Amino acid sequence: MRPMCYSAQIRAEYKQFVRAFGAVLNIRAFAKLYFERQSDPTIKIPKAVDAFFMDPQTDGEREIKALIDAFNAEQATKFEQEIFKQRKRLADAERKLQVKVTKAATESARIAPAKIEWNLGKLADLKRVELKPRDSRFFPGWYAPVMIWEDGQRVIKPMRYLCRPAGKPAFYDTKYPGIYNSRRDNLEGFWKGQFGVTHGILVINAFFENVDRDGEKVVLQFRPRPEQDMLVACLWSHWTAPGQPDLLSFAAITDEPPPEIEAAGHNRCPIPISPEHIDAWLKPDASNLAAQYAILDDRPRPYYEHQLLAA
Repeated sequence: MRPMCYSAQIRAEYKQFVRAFGAVLNIRAFAKLYFERQSDPTIKIPKAVDAFFMDPQTDGEREIKALIDAFNAEQATKFEQEIFKQRKRLADAERKLQVKVTKAATESARIAPAKIEWNLGKLADLKRVELKPRDSRFFPGWYAPVMIWEDGQRVIKPMRYLCRPAGKPAFYDTKYPGIYNSRRDNLEGFWKGQFGVTHGILVINAFFENVDRDGEKVVLQFRPRPEQDMLVACLWSHWTAPGQPDLLSFAAITDEPPPEIEAAGHNRCPIPISPEHIDAWLKPDASNLAAQYAILDDRPRPYYEHQLLAA
């Protein structure tokens, strides 16, 4: 089966997000994530989420910005060191090739420019202030802001887009690599511990799919028309284990695709819910799963326009 919704584009404007949905940002949860990233650079957070904190107004937001700045400075140093290393490698190879053509020198002369260019691009992205659309994209294993219900209100917390159900071993991440999505027809199977219990909403305005076209894998971007926010129904879990950091993670619920997505070559689609169902979805009644299915069925039906992107 082809992976569904292998990446998406989050709603990037935090202040507009808050005004539109009346949700409160859980500063403690974001601060914890950014603190953990200091010692674990494999934690991936979209640049658009960093931008939430670039104009801090509270002590908590200032603390997060300081963590982001420190991490970015460390990453910049690594990119600069690699650029210096590869430039030296290229210069050494060119000098050797002037004397004698060798396989090693030829390979270095071929590889070094590409690595220099890649690191220069990463460095430029790191220092760039103005956001670009790609800064809002996230992929399986990355973190994204998810809206949940907590302490009597809508709350936004960062969660990993690869749901590890509570009580399951950590190796589920690799044993079931597709658990960033939950199929609607399996909600009472694999996802029975989350469905009707812990629901969330991911606000996106586009999603991306890998599609086979004439034997070649390409990437399609799907956007709803008319343009609108998609309030994607999600399941989430709070995973804990002795000696391990707590993990908040989520999966987007998917269903059979509308005709235009199927015609484009893909077989799944995330399920957006109607704005009037937000609180009912975020506060599920585990004894009335029929009501939750009804929310999933009473969904907006936009036309999904697609665009071919680079693979």
